Amino acid sequence: MRVGKRGEIYTTAEVRKRIGLREGGKARAWIEGRRLIIEAIPSIEDAIRTRIVELTPEEAERLSEEIQRERGIYG
Repeated sequence: MRVGKRGEIYTTAEVRKRIGLREGGKARAWIEGRRLIIEAIPSIEDAIRTRIVELTPEEAERLSEEIQRERGIYG
């Protein structure tokens, strides 16, 4: 990586690809000791796409009943 005249940090295409950082995307950065940590913030579309799980109807029903019991809704 290199640092520009105004302090901009230029990464390689491989780094951006590996952390999921795309043009126009967002990232957050923080400092730990003398280390700069950069993390890509996924778009809502990416977050939805990566969080999809497959359940059978029976599994969905069991989870629904379990949550309802925890909340005192289900007998």
